[in-house]
Amino acid sequence: MTKRRHALQDLTWVEFAERLKTDRPVILLPLGSQEEQGPHAPMGDYVVAEHIALAAAERADAICAPVLPFGYAEFFRGMAGGIQLRADTFSRVLEDMLTAFLDHDIVHIVICNGHSTNAPLIADVTHKIRRQWGVVVPNLNLWRLMPDAVWQDIHGANAAKARGHGADPLTSVAMHLTPDLMRPDLLGTADRKTAFGLPITGQFSNLLFQGSQIDVPLDVTQVAPDGVGGGDARLSTAAAGAAMTEWLTAYVAEFLTHFKSCDPKTPNG
Repeated sequence: MTKRRHALQDLTWVEFAERLKTDRPVILLPLGSQEEQGPHAPMGDYVVAEHIALAAAERADAICAPVLPFGYAEFFRGMAGGIQLRADTFSRVLEDMLTAFLDHDIVHIVICNGHSTNAPLIADVTHKIRRQWGVVVPNLNLWRLMPDAVWQDIHGANAAKARGHGADPLTSVAMHLTPDLMRPDLLGTADRKTAFGLPITGQFSNLLFQGSQIDVPLDVTQVAPDGVGGGDARLSTAAAGAAMTEWLTAYVAEFLTHFKSCDPKTPNG
């Protein structure tokens, strides 16, 4: 196995310590989830998040930490095979991951979050880190980074139809990065239920009543029994996944390069 000099898990502690003597690299923390992604895609979506994070770290000469493969996703508990952390567990683990570097005065840390539902808990933890350590830790919410213009370049008139849990971006990215794990024979479009006689909007937890959204604690099985929360996965392609992977890798790498020149303790400096 070839040593990857930008993957923390491949380095000996001596090699990492030597790097710190001459350079303080940006540390990238990839996060993901073990959850259903529709009937056609593997549950371990953290695999593709880690791939993008590692590729970005290599381009930016940063260091990518091992991925945290489990996230906070209460609404996926209804489907076997998922591993969901409780909110308190996720927050404590993330804080421990961050302080493991801060303890050694490594302050350039960036989170690469591959599971959107983690975002509110990440915000809580990073605010706590700033209060206690005086260090700002940015969070890149990976699957929501691409602007509408990029979606339109990749999917054209079908951009809106292709987006959703169980569709893109993850289906196309998985087709590109892990094609042997896909079940193309099971590709389909979202078939969503109603709750209390009302349409369910967003992904899995909003009801639409008289034009406004109401949050409700639903399980994925009550919304989309096949796990496709939105979008048409039949529009996904490996070519689209390659374009998305390249755009995301370049974006993350460019941010890492920019952030390295900044002082995480003085954001207005």
